[in-house]
Amino acid sequence: MSKTKYDRQLRIWGEIGQAALEEASICLLNCGPTGTEALKNLVLGGVGSITIVDGSKVEFGDLGNNFMVDERSVGQSKAKTTCAFLQELNDSVKAKFIEESPDALIMTNPSFFSQFTLVIATQLVEESTVKLDRICREADVMLVFVRSYGLTGFVRVSVKEHTIIDSKPDHFLDDLRLNNPWPELKSFVETIDLNVSDHVAHKHIPYVVILVKMADEWTKSHSGNLPSTREEKKEFKDLIKSKMISIDEDNYKEAVEAAFKVFAPRGISSEIQQICNDSCAEASSTSSDFWVMVAALKEFVSNEGDGEAPLEGSIPDMTSSTEHYINLQKIYLAKAEADFLVMEKRVKNILKKIGRDPNSISSPTIKSFCKNARKLKVCRYRMVEDEFSSPSVTEIQKCLADEDYSGAMGFYVLLRAVDKFTANYNKFPGQFDGGMDEDISRLKTTALSLLADLGCNGSVLPDDLINEMCRFGASELHVVAAFVGGIASQEVIKLVTKQFVPMLGTYIFNGIDHKSQLLTL
Repeated sequence: MSKTKYDRQLRIWGEIGQAALEEASICLLNCGPTGTEALKNLVLGGVGSITIVDGSKVEFGDLGNNFMVDERSVGQSKAKTTCAFLQELNDSVKAKFIEESPDALIMTNPSFFSQFTLVIATQLVEESTVKLDRICREADVMLVFVRSYGLTGFVRVSVKEHTIIDSKPDHFLDDLRLNNPWPELKSFVETIDLNVSDHVAHKHIPYVVILVKMADEWTKSHSGNLPSTREEKKEFKDLIKSKMISIDEDNYKEAVEAAFKVFAPRGISSEIQQICNDSCAEASSTSSDFWVMVAALKEFVSNEGDGEAPLEGSIPDMTSSTEHYINLQKIYLAKAEADFLVMEKRVKNILKKIGRDPNSISSPTIKSFCKNARKLKVCRYRMVEDEFSSPSVTEIQKCLADEDYSGAMGFYVLLRAVDKFTANYNKFPGQFDGGMDEDISRLKTTALSLLADLGCNGSVLPDDLINEMCRFGASELHVVAAFVGGIASQEVIKLVTKQFVPMLGTYIFNGIDHKSQLLTL
């Protein structure tokens, strides 16, 4: 791996994430502008290999919306041409192409897809979408559907289950255990006197120490309870301020600002509790590494953790003497290491019990799991077929009636309606010159029929939206394709690196109202 080449992105997803990308094998179905824009971002990111499947030839119309073809390639294989252009962007990526219709491949050779890490399916009609979803789930291959259609488009992730250790939340509370200190932290705190007469020493007591002492003082006079009401929280902050001996003590100001960390509930969050209570947390010989470690976490929380997850082991910057800060760092790191060793032992015992190699989950993996144990995520996606046949009628009606969401839901329904239209009339609405009024009327009838099938009798779509859908004529505008393709590649990176949280639901881009919205159906 070239650290210099991928320096910027390494700062986001690290060497583990980059290694996952470089081992990934990506298949793209249809290499129009939407597909090539999505793949371009992944090629530049250093994905391991790409396979492009497209049976069409480059036409003059492609020159206006696809940067991966040129005049010389008109009449030639689109898959071959785009593959060559994409290969030029990064020669470390292995690239190949297959000149075949993706729809035909889905119908005739389903086992083809099992060789890939992930499939990006662009511009597929409903029948192929449903079949491919079933194929990829059975083969345990990740799947991302992408489509741009005039001024709209969608992205939909479809995976049976996606587990994330490093979810990288935007905001997360430091794991300092101020309201539940362990013996070593308590002992250290007790060695420091808040009433020290030396002003320099007083203003260099770390806020962690101040808050642990204040929390202890508070609970002693409040029947063991921490501040919970607004008045009590204010009183607690006033108690901290009362210990200041001069107005320039930044450490006490930091303690007042960080007081909310004391009020945080003890123990694991309801979300982590839910993951621990999941039926998959009962480890078996077929359990993934993630669920084996969750089983160990569940045991740890009930025993050594005393209701808490393993400690992360890092502390934020704070006003402190160098000696105090280093000692605090050592205490947190030692506790994190001790928790990790207990977890590692429990993981090995579980692996042994289920008949697997006790060393099959590496120490760095377990360490990463411990560090991120409070941030675990499990995403499960409905089958596309289930969503299409029995969506949440309440959600559809709510969105259609909501001014903010009616456009996104209208496009969602119409994108499905155009596929039904195509199945009936062998063309997309507005695709050819002439007959526009007839196409509008037919699309409207198809959309109303679809709404009725979905259980939304009496619901209507704005005529303007139906007219626009016909005016689009199934065209892929480069600006929309680039945006929607960019969103898709972002989701692919989340899935492959198992970092950040992929979108749950169907993402709809509305280029008319300049909106991006997520529909959960």
